[in-house]
Amino acid sequence: MNAPAVMWRGRRNARQAADSSTLEGVARAGMVAQGVLYILVGLLAGRIAFGGGGKADQGGALRELAAQPFGRFLVWGVGLGLAGLALWRLAEALFGAAERGGNKPHKRLMSAGRFVLYGVIAFSVISYAVGSGGSGSSDAKSQDVTARALSVPAGQLLVGLVGLIIAGMGAWGAVQALRRKYHDQMPISKIPQRSRKWVDLLGVTGGVSRGAVLVVLGVFAMEAAWSSDADEAKGMDDALRVFADTPAGPWLLVVIALGVTVYGLFSFALARWRRV
Repeated sequence: MNAPAVMWRGRRNARQAADSSTLEGVARAGMVAQGVLYILVGLLAGRIAFGGGGKADQGGALRELAAQPFGRFLVWGVGLGLAGLALWRLAEALFGAAERGGNKPHKRLMSAGRFVLYGVIAFSVISYAVGSGGSGSSDAKSQDVTARALSVPAGQLLVGLVGLIIAGMGAWGAVQALRRKYHDQMPISKIPQRSRKWVDLLGVTGGVSRGAVLVVLGVFAMEAAWSSDADEAKGMDDALRVFADTPAGPWLLVVIALGVTVYGLFSFALARWRRV
């Protein structure tokens, strides 16, 4: 057999592996795990809005989860689910996504970036599960990473660029949610009419809220770059608390907290109906 035929067969086998029902199940489990984290972060943010304590970030969510009956197993489940989500994104980067236009280069590049992101988060959650303290305060982590980045040549430019990208992703995600572009990822016509209304409510509300939080995170990073002060960089917890410092008071944080929780529920809808 000649070399081109061998390469073609190898790509075909890899594509079939990426399309396997096992990978689909892993991806959907990962979406559920993502939803659990968003719901917990949203509930913690709501608690803070009403004067409660705790941290509304990944670390706080994992501590809440670990405190439940069989909590350690639940944390492991979330970590492994997110690892599966990273694997699915890698398959998309290599072979293209199932959604409309999924083979376009920019779609594959976005999937590659999400593979890295979910891989890092999964590693952090699994580190927490094994007891190595891998998921502490998101604010402290952000400041530590920003301080290291600022110390390298052209560090201010790098941090500022990352902040701009994060803010841009948040704004873009919010606009896409308002345009209901998630319809491209679902067989909308096959979803029952009543369920479709709920999907749109969750998708728009959750997507806009998540986008708003990302914009705030990006602005903090840009402020850190402008002032060359790593303390200006903030994590999820501080980004959410900013909404309580507006003229609307804690009620805006309540709205955003509800939106983040709703995005978690939307992740469950994605797990049910998204094309994988």
